[in-house]
Amino acid sequence: MTNTVFFLFGATGDLARRKLYPAIYSLYRERKLGDRFAVIGLARRPKTSEQFREDVLESIKEFARYNVTKDEQWASFAEHFEYMPLDINNTEAFRELKTVADRLDDKFDVGGNRLFYLALAPELFGSVSHHLQAGGLLETPGWARLVIEKPFGYDLPSAEKLNAEIRQVFEEKDIYRIDHYLGKEMVQNINVVRFANAFFEPLWNNKYIANIQITLSETVGVEERGGYYDHSGALRDMGQNHMLQMLAMMAMEPPSRLSPEDIRDEKVKVFRSLRGFQSAAEARANTVRGQYAAGNLKGKPVVGYREEDSVNPESTTETYFAARVFVDNFRWAGVPFYIRTGKRLPVKTTEVVVEFKNVPNNVYLSKKHKLEPNLLVFRVNPMEGIYFKMNGKQPGSEGAIVPVAMDFCQSCQVGLNTPEAYERLLHDAARGDSTYFTRWDEVALAWKYVDKIAAAWGERTDNLNLYQAGTWGPDQAQQLLSEDGFKWWPVNGQDEGEVAWEFTKR
Repeated sequence: MTNTVFFLFGATGDLARRKLYPAIYSLYRERKLGDRFAVIGLARRPKTSEQFREDVLESIKEFARYNVTKDEQWASFAEHFEYMPLDINNTEAFRELKTVADRLDDKFDVGGNRLFYLALAPELFGSVSHHLQAGGLLETPGWARLVIEKPFGYDLPSAEKLNAEIRQVFEEKDIYRIDHYLGKEMVQNINVVRFANAFFEPLWNNKYIANIQITLSETVGVEERGGYYDHSGALRDMGQNHMLQMLAMMAMEPPSRLSPEDIRDEKVKVFRSLRGFQSAAEARANTVRGQYAAGNLKGKPVVGYREEDSVNPESTTETYFAARVFVDNFRWAGVPFYIRTGKRLPVKTTEVVVEFKNVPNNVYLSKKHKLEPNLLVFRVNPMEGIYFKMNGKQPGSEGAIVPVAMDFCQSCQVGLNTPEAYERLLHDAARGDSTYFTRWDEVALAWKYVDKIAAAWGERTDNLNLYQAGTWGPDQAQQLLSEDGFKWWPVNGQDEGEVAWEFTKR
């Protein structure tokens, strides 16, 4: 159990309501958070602590994994929450906040440990950090850690500036940059499957793997984020962080020790091995940029991106991004990693597909049969699980070969009540485990790679490909793979114009 005062900046925002309050409640219910904690909600909006607790209750009722209506301990849980309106530009207000924090620290015998969670715009991270210092909030007998949300900058120069501001106050070891995909159960399971099963390691290289495909698809449009998204786009919003982080998890070498720094060192080696683009033309040849137009999704008409609220009617911001990425080291030389993410696609899912090389042609069974390659698939979201697709004899046939799957459905076993990513990450930050948070050198190397793509796109105005909402993106994304003799594999049982394979039933 961890003793902590949580300072939630942006306490009235959507992230706090949907993710943070339910996460804290789940940690409390599972006894990962004892009674020696406090939560201070901070935002500009005037509100009493009683009103704040009611808001927290409504949030938990709507989004938490546990049923709060039957919780006899709710009153004792709620008393740990307090609200304070805060002008983040006023140093004196931070001194008042210190008084509140000291009082709660004494009341719940926390021991001076403080976790500052900034659910704020990135440009505020630096100034808030300095005000925390000036207000005396870092003068504590315990530890003080800073948790910050993406986006961490808009490009490498802005990220460097932001990091320099924060580092004037906090040491790197005390900065926890959240990428919530690293908190997902099956993303964390990638390393367990790879490194806890001896038969995978001899196959996990360019001798046996043909390609790896990472898909992060969303059915929603930009919703209420049109203003933000129109200045960001899929490349910066998803590619620079989630996509490259999952790629690093798939490609990293086994760490020498199970320590956070050793694990993150191996991810950094992957980022350093990413093949850079020698020219803008090369960057464009290996990437696809798309934007959704009006279409139909699940039988309902939806507007195009340029018709969304707060979006420039002539916007060239991409809502779809695909790329062919190479990791130039001995293990992965020549193996393409295909990544794609987009909005208004047919299915909401996150999957990683490992396609193994096929058996040689004109040898034994391949002389008479068209054999499909073996696939290992990590289902990250919304259903969690792993399956392996292989070839087998069709029962009752005269030697007909069909693809079958050995399917482990984690969601089927434990239901959809598995711990949410923010629960793990909040718990990890409070106990000082930085394994699944991004270190500065990871962030910088990812921005360096992505900036070259953004610069190449910026040189041309004719490289934005429209795709109809409800489809799998621009045709150019299919061509990216067909150029290499591959295709995108079905996602979550939904094929792209072909018949999906049949899965064996439990």
